[in-house]
Amino acid sequence: MSMRPVEELEKEISHSFKNKDLIKNALTHSSTGHSTNYERLEFLGDRVLGLIIAQMLFEKFPNEPEGDLAKRLSALVQGTFLAEIALKINLGSYVVFSDAERHAGGAQNANILADVFESVMGALYLDGGFEKCQSLVERLWADGFFEMKAPPQHPKTAIQEWAQGKNLPLPNYEISNQSGPDHMPIFDVTLTVEGHAPVTARGASRQEAEKNAAQAFMDSIDE
Repeated sequence: MSMRPVEELEKEISHSFKNKDLIKNALTHSSTGHSTNYERLEFLGDRVLGLIIAQMLFEKFPNEPEGDLAKRLSALVQGTFLAEIALKINLGSYVVFSDAERHAGGAQNANILADVFESVMGALYLDGGFEKCQSLVERLWADGFFEMKAPPQHPKTAIQEWAQGKNLPLPNYEISNQSGPDHMPIFDVTLTVEGHAPVTARGASRQEAEKNAAQAFMDSIDE
């Protein structure tokens, strides 16, 4: 069961749902076994959120080329950033989990928080429209658009360009270990760059672990 009444979340996002089933589904995790959960709304919300952020970046950075805007967009809709946004409104405390999933830490799982935030955006879009979603993003993202002085570069891209500049082979990523339950796996990825000691990092997905390993390597050569 959810820990807090949905009416409190409605106050947080400044919208009272006319169709209560939408927000109910948006807050229902698949572990409950219910026939409807947040996954379809997550699919929709991901696209709505991407369009809103893209439009806002287009307006806020009128002189930047497409490539730089794309880098900013990627940073502002990535899972770890969405999880931070979800924590602002304590979203995990409203999600309906199975007892096992809640006890396993589902309400604090960054991947789940990001997914549920997207599902809430999907529900809000269907019930309140695009402008309501846009207003929420403007409030929750606040100055986040300007915190990055320059368009961020993904660590894997940075390390690849660095290696090419040194005439080295492309970096190699391998899963060195996988642990945790099936619903919440943890990946250890080892990054190997010719002439340098291997670097191992951990993440909740292979992609996240690879990114963390690349960042750790770039940090080490900058020291």
